[in-house]
Amino acid sequence: MLKDFRDFIVRGNLIELAVAFVIGAAFATVIASFVTNLLMPLVGKIGGRPDFSDITVGGIPVGQFVNDLVVFLLIAAAIYFVVVLPYNRLMERFKKPHEVAAEATSEEIVLLREIRDLMARREDQP
Repeated sequence: MLKDFRDFIVRGNLIELAVAFVIGAAFATVIASFVTNLLMPLVGKIGGRPDFSDITVGGIPVGQFVNDLVVFLLIAAAIYFVVVLPYNRLMERFKKPHEVAAEATSEEIVLLREIRDLMARREDQP
């Protein structure tokens, strides 16, 4: 039983997950700082106020929600443009040739099947 537990702990997936979690937490701090210290002041200058926390609608304080929503959208945009988009482009660039050939082959096979079906229908018609 202890051997199974040791194997579970030493298995690569758990170690990789722990490393990813630590790096993700550090990266989240960097992105949050980027948004809070650089982007939110820009939004404040564009919107006329640096902080929306004092906004109320019908006496209901919605300002902090607006702040949190803006921060969320800015963080999502920053992650997309700084991490996801470059990563996807890099993966596309380093795509293995056999993967590209397999995609092209599958499209060709679809077209050939369509041609075959059309020819079969022509032969069936009198």
